[in-house]
Amino acid sequence: MSDSEDWNTKVINEFRANGGKVGGNFEGARVVLVHHTGRKSGKQNVTPMMYLQDEQDPSIIYVFASKAGAPKNPAWYYNLTAAGRASVEVGTETYDVSVTEVTGEDRDRIFAEQARRYPGFGEYEEKTAGIRVIPVLALRRV
Repeated sequence: MSDSEDWNTKVINEFRANGGKVGGNFEGARVVLVHHTGRKSGKQNVTPMMYLQDEQDPSIIYVFASKAGAPKNPAWYYNLTAAGRASVEVGTETYDVSVTEVTGEDRDRIFAEQARRYPGFGEYEEKTAGIRVIPVLALRRV
């Protein structure tokens, strides 16, 4: 098991043991567990992510493919966009979602709000400047 898989497993176990709440890097943040299928491997994956809930439509949450400011998007981004659907665990509830990418001014507004709440996202954006725009995905309950 890789270090990132081990770290994810610890976060997932803590999330499930505490009704969706975790500490450490995620202390006080909204965290969702996103279930997705590897587009190449077919492997079932669960990835913990910070999210932002839509202020007008509570059936939508936004996730950010920041990969801590790495030059490439995370694999889960490609898995989700290829499938167009997934399931999520929010708190103690699990449900299916459709996946769409948010672009343009809407993407910029949503990302800016996440960076305002969690300044690390602004740092990730600085790291990726001129390399890539960090994607924002809308996960809508179906």
